[in-house]
Amino acid sequence: MTLQKKATIVSSLVAVVLVIVKLIVGIISGSVSVLASAIDSGMDLAVSLFNLFAVSSAEKPADEKFNYGRGKIEAIAAVIEGSIITISGFYIFYEAIRKILHHEKLTHMDASIGVMLLSLVMTGALVAFLNHVARITQSMVIKSDALHYKTDLLSNGAILVSLVIIYFTDFYIIDAILGILIAIYIIYSAFELIREGVLMLLDASLDQEIVDKIKEVIESEPGVNDYHWLKTRRAGNDYFVDVHLVFTPDMTLLEAHRISDEVEDKIKTIDPKADWTVNIHLDPYDDSDINLQE
Repeated sequence: MTLQKKATIVSSLVAVVLVIVKLIVGIISGSVSVLASAIDSGMDLAVSLFNLFAVSSAEKPADEKFNYGRGKIEAIAAVIEGSIITISGFYIFYEAIRKILHHEKLTHMDASIGVMLLSLVMTGALVAFLNHVARITQSMVIKSDALHYKTDLLSNGAILVSLVIIYFTDFYIIDAILGILIAIYIIYSAFELIREGVLMLLDASLDQEIVDKIKEVIESEPGVNDYHWLKTRRAGNDYFVDVHLVFTPDMTLLEAHRISDEVEDKIKTIDPKADWTVNIHLDPYDDSDINLQE
């Protein structure tokens, strides 16, 4: 079993525990923050299960149907996850406003504080684990999951603070106020997930820093006179590079091929954790103006 799969299974199990505990305490206490957190954990569970499916599918090798692999399923997962987070954020916002309008008070404060402490510890440990896996695998799905649970970690901390304030001051409206702030933050965080996923689906180029390093590799290679039509894109952990290298007309194909292999090997060292597919076209002269791209 791969590390990515293990990470999604662990996050799913954590979500199951938190959903059950938060939902029970949220209903008993009447805390909109705890109830909203329970619903958010339920969303986490659904997302983690989908992420398990996405990771399993993305790891399948290229075949006759999917010639370039299934890496983009990670982008689809990010868009879906971001959309779910956004919906949960709007629901939390609604519940907070309803709480203010009806002046509802909280009960069973000790249980509420206890469950949020438990949630804070479990979520904090999970975020640390997911960040570790994300650094090793560079998986977009795991990065999205880590960001999602980091949002939960911050919101759980804010909820705990509000419950402690209510416990000592009876300032009940703070529960709804922090619920609104949490909802806004959740919606804001979801935007970046959706944006990154959409850019990948639209074949946006690699980060400018990586593109600049690719150009530096090509421009510093002896024997390469020029280059054109450099294109890059990403699908999950797969990085794709297409470029035309210009050589002198009298250079042998064997020599030009040797140089292009060196360029390809150097490009792959830019990010050793990524799976690179480098496609280099050999030109005896600059034909960029003659053969215009479609």
